[in-house]
Amino acid sequence: FVLLGCNNGNDKNITASGTIEATQVTVSSKVVGEIKRLRVDEGSSVSGGDTLVEINHDLQDIELRQAEANFQATEAQYRLILKGARQEDLLQADANLQNAKNDYERIEGLFKEKSVTQKQFDDAKTRLVVAEQTYEKLRRGARSEEIETALARREQARAAVDAIQKRIRDATVISPCDGIVTQKIVEEGENVMTGGALVRITQLNKVHLMIYVTEVELARVKIGQAAKVSIDAFPNRTFEGKIMYISPNAEFTPKNVQTKDDRTKLVFGVKIEIPNEDQTLKPGMPADASLQ
Repeated sequence: FVLLGCNNGNDKNITASGTIEATQVTVSSKVVGEIKRLRVDEGSSVSGGDTLVEINHDLQDIELRQAEANFQATEAQYRLILKGARQEDLLQADANLQNAKNDYERIEGLFKEKSVTQKQFDDAKTRLVVAEQTYEKLRRGARSEEIETALARREQARAAVDAIQKRIRDATVISPCDGIVTQKIVEEGENVMTGGALVRITQLNKVHLMIYVTEVELARVKIGQAAKVSIDAFPNRTFEGKIMYISPNAEFTPKNVQTKDDRTKLVFGVKIEIPNEDQTLKPGMPADASLQ
């Protein structure tokens, strides 16, 4: 049940009751295939990055070998055309361009992670522009239609390889977060479709408590405000929390409050976040909160 916030003239704190809740994440498949192996059971503790499910990718392995062979053939054809058009100069320009692209993509990723400076990023971008201009200058002297066609085939073949490699990587399903596996939805040997749910993980390192306060009390409630939470199961312990969300809209008190009169009042939902690294608190536990 949920109690409204309450206080009196001699009490500076707002007190309310509710039930401990936790965020639940449903992990779904990104590929179609047969469940080859389940690495977890209900109740298993997992960390972000742990393998949860392995989906069979034998067919994709065959497709990858075929795609790689096709890419090698288109690459050879493309280089043959380049060699016939501008020979070593154009080949070198193409190699320089690919190196500049790879370097730029690497620096760009590091720049987004703030691991390199703005100047290093700008220098990599300049090198790419210069390499592109040099390559285009040489290419215009070649048989452009043949080169463009061969290049398109090569890039299409490369994209096919990349797509299959991604499907193979996605066949190994990893946990997106730390938590406890609370539901195993599939079994080994079952076929799963893209988007099909595999397991559900409950995140217990942080839990939350939703309480409700009246319009009069709302002025005394702020984001980041401290809250002391007590749990019936741990009468000698107080848990520290803080307000992480205040509903912008008034609503009628939820139906699970104690009295009919309370259910007709307009209130505002307040969510309290409670650190729970030792996973002592579990969803469904009744809790009392005192807002400081």
